[in-house]
Amino acid sequence: MAKKRKKQIPRKQRKQRKQNLTGLDFQSLLDLRNQVDEALTGYRSTLERQLAALGSSVASLGGKVARGMRGSKLKGMKVAAKYRGPDGDTWAGRGATPRWLKAAIKEGKKAEDFLIDKATPTKRATKRRKKK
Repeated sequence: MAKKRKKQIPRKQRKQRKQNLTGLDFQSLLDLRNQVDEALTGYRSTLERQLAALGSSVASLGGKVARGMRGSKLKGMKVAAKYRGPDGDTWAGRGATPRWLKAAIKEGKKAEDFLIDKATPTKRATKRRKKK
């Protein structure tokens, strides 16, 4: 059985890897980040060329194409409440199910029993209609 050979890292790269980041000033950290970005871009382009030679692409493998440091426009946006509990607690239907709803479901109730009816107008909207 053949021995697995450890990949040899050139001395120049080994010295850079052991760099202490706490002693660097702001500009040095920015320069280091740029070097890392360039290295990762180079590795990515190499991998994309290899995939293209095999007749595949990053998108076909389910990979995301990096287009800057943007997130979703909707991330962190508040959502209107969808469920209201007996004590006035509300839940938008996102994330973990709240304890009050879990307890009610264990008692035999359904989540639909706590839905907030959006079809009925609010008091303010009904007053406006009466004035017209």
